[in-house]
Amino acid sequence: MTTQKRKRLAIFVSFTGRGGVERVILNLLQGMSAHEVDVDLLLVVGKRGFLPEIPWPNVRLIELKAKHSHSALFPLIKYLKRERPDVLMAAKDRPIRTAVLARWLSGVKATRVAGQLHTSILGFLEKKSAWQKWQRCAPMRWFFPKLDQIIGVSQGLVDETVKITGLPRSRMSALPNPVLTPDIYARSLEPVAHPWANDPTVPYILGAGRLDPQKDFPTLLRAFDRVRREFPCRLIIIGEGPLQAELETMIAQLGLQDCAALAGYTDNPFAWMKRAALFAFSSVYEGSGNVLIEAMALGVPVVSTDCPHGPAETLQGGKLGKLVPVRDDERLAAAILETLRHPLTAAELQAAVQPFTVENSTRRYLEVLGLLPKQGSV
Repeated sequence: MTTQKRKRLAIFVSFTGRGGVERVILNLLQGMSAHEVDVDLLLVVGKRGFLPEIPWPNVRLIELKAKHSHSALFPLIKYLKRERPDVLMAAKDRPIRTAVLARWLSGVKATRVAGQLHTSILGFLEKKSAWQKWQRCAPMRWFFPKLDQIIGVSQGLVDETVKITGLPRSRMSALPNPVLTPDIYARSLEPVAHPWANDPTVPYILGAGRLDPQKDFPTLLRAFDRVRREFPCRLIIIGEGPLQAELETMIAQLGLQDCAALAGYTDNPFAWMKRAALFAFSSVYEGSGNVLIEAMALGVPVVSTDCPHGPAETLQGGKLGKLVPVRDDERLAAAILETLRHPLTAAELQAAVQPFTVENSTRRYLEVLGLLPKQGSV
């Protein structure tokens, strides 16, 4: 009796920081560690990147000794020739190009290549020049037809990819991110040092994310300035990034020093979320909106911009949280006030985000990648 060979998945990704994509990949690895699949994490580590800890016996970390996904081409070719994985999944559009080239140049035709997209390309390019838009979108039209599978983290992202590439939807799948780990609820009960998080007399609104233009915290600050005039509350924003000094100046200009604070980076946002009266999401573009899902899982009411892509799907078109136009502080303030006064129950919010558990999401990934039989099939 012969033993069936274990399937092998290689995930090729650039770890440029401690952001949403990195967390999604690590959560995927955690979920996949429970299955009979061997996984190789092929890392490109830039100057701001880091090497994660890999505690799972069926997951290997392989650093490709490259600073950019393009310069990882030849190390990736060597890996494919040596290991010949069943599937190579590349995260984000630039690593996807490298993965397609690596399979072609290696001659390892049996390895299927999948591309995973995390954020709106068109949203990112909204204010870019025509030349910059062509530089980013044309390679997608050239390389993506060579992929065996394209995965978007929301249906909106799949729709956008169809628009850019002209490829049929049958080549693509919208899969929920593995956002909710088993420990999120226990971690949400850990202490928070900030005094506002421990003052039950004044509720606080929470914002979270990198302090950069994509997250549009200036709109959130202007909206909060309107809210606090009608509803006694505070605003805490957790995260770090290049716009910190600009946001601090804006807080001072609006006279919000006593009720709005930038609390910096935390490795446990869940404890801050759990204590918040409301989570406010002000992004101008996304791919899914993981922090919205985390807040909802902890039973915290949410308000979001109707940005491309993800929030409208997660909030079921506004049924589970109000959606407002991007960069509209007046509408955002009105939605926050209405939600503070009439919040949904925790049970309604928590039930809606069950597809985003690591267990559910990971199984869907392995099924779509052909590494597990689909549930219900023989």
